[in-house]
Amino acid sequence: MTLFGRRLPAAASLLVWAVAWEIVGRAGLTTLFPPLSSVVVKLGELVTVPAFWDALALTARAYVAGTAIAIAAGTPVGLLMGRSQIADGLFLPWVNTFASAPLSAMVPVIMALFGFGETTIVLTVILFAIWIIVLDARAGARSVSPSLVEMAAAFGATRWQAFSKVYLWAALPEVLTGIRLGLIRAVKGVIIGQLLVSVVGFGHMFEIYASNFLMEHMWALLIVLFALAFLIDACLAHIERKVEYFASSRT
Repeated sequence: MTLFGRRLPAAASLLVWAVAWEIVGRAGLTTLFPPLSSVVVKLGELVTVPAFWDALALTARAYVAGTAIAIAAGTPVGLLMGRSQIADGLFLPWVNTFASAPLSAMVPVIMALFGFGETTIVLTVILFAIWIIVLDARAGARSVSPSLVEMAAAFGATRWQAFSKVYLWAALPEVLTGIRLGLIRAVKGVIIGQLLVSVVGFGHMFEIYASNFLMEHMWALLIVLFALAFLIDACLAHIERKVEYFASSRT
């Protein structure tokens, strides 16, 4: 199937939803859904406002810092859990607990410990992103072929060399999947952190729009966030497809 053929259903679905949104908005059935055309016009106005770019820069800084820490910490912990029964027994119950817990309820605890400010937002991003990264890296490490481990031992590889040159690369497809899912969850984390903790960045803009019932502005900002999340997902999915050949080396 060609690239055009794969994307045609998605484009058709978006077109149908856009038309339905416009019809509902024009019908005036609810003030929660203004016409899509009005939202697009408001989006064009929004991107010309300096406050939008200031909020985007602040949000991006917290997002990048949090996700970088989540990847740097979550990937090796997950790989270690996948190869060590002791580490797996020690960390897995906690990882599963946090992965399934309502993480928004933990944000006030972080705020109480670290106060208001960007540090709390970064920690919120880490809280939302790291657990799925750990679990997918663990799954990748557990799927590494024993023959690769035996080969590394036969060539006299140290534990660090086996960890960094065998387990990491053989588990790369699952690791990238976990990173992709973690980065998407981190988008939710950074907005929740800004709303509940510091009311800065995009969270501050959402607070203003909601309190003044500016639905066109709020939907325009939501479209920006959805577009960013979709772009992150698409880019990492493309990278995943490029490294799929690593999976064949584990057979």
